[in-house]
Amino acid sequence: MKLKSLVMGTAVAVAAMSSTAALAYQAGDIIVRAGAVTVAPDESSDGIAIPALNVPALAGTEAEVDSNTQLGLTATYMLSSSLGIELLAATPFSHDIAANLNAANLGTINAGSTKHLPPTVSLVWYPLGSEQTLSPYLGAGINYTVFFDEKVSGDLEAATGGLAGLDGPLPMSLDLDDSWGVAAQMGVDFAINSNWHVNASVRWIDIETEATFSAGGATIISVENVEIDPWVYQLNIGYKF
Repeated sequence: MKLKSLVMGTAVAVAAMSSTAALAYQAGDIIVRAGAVTVAPDESSDGIAIPALNVPALAGTEAEVDSNTQLGLTATYMLSSSLGIELLAATPFSHDIAANLNAANLGTINAGSTKHLPPTVSLVWYPLGSEQTLSPYLGAGINYTVFFDEKVSGDLEAATGGLAGLDGPLPMSLDLDDSWGVAAQMGVDFAINSNWHVNASVRWIDIETEATFSAGGATIISVENVEIDPWVYQLNIGYKF
């Protein structure tokens, strides 16, 4: 991932730089950051089942989700010079979903798409304090992911119609369950001056959902335990109020 390389490269580069600037966070400070954020799923799932055709979950089949980059926003309220509460938000992420049916000799089929929002609240800790040019931190918290605007691809509807012996595609709707999970992160702030800084971070979020493709109120295809579990890479410009 280009953004992943940029985040890691920035962290290494700023570590090698010297400056007299320092952030010096204090209790009551509010830190706002904005920049690019990439969600890169490290997905896995149970096998794909077709209940409408009495086909159980097929071993070796799974759902796949692609990566997406959006505008990321964070706001942190400092409880002290080394502890803060951070809220992560972003513009909606858009993901294409594929059904990997290679184990059933059916190839990989474009299954549909979805959008999601991943608001995450974390406690962040600056183990070395924040009164320095380069301030690394760790964080842990809770994520709630809401899925919306789910769509089924024509490819999957056509393939399902063929399997069901229909003359044409089978129109379906897609539903993805919302998810609660834990989140962990590490990041670094590099001071430009006493208010402005560059920020780079990487976090892991526990996101698990269930995908249900249905028609006429009946479940046609189901995929349980879709573990998206993305790595989230951010590069931001931040300001301390």
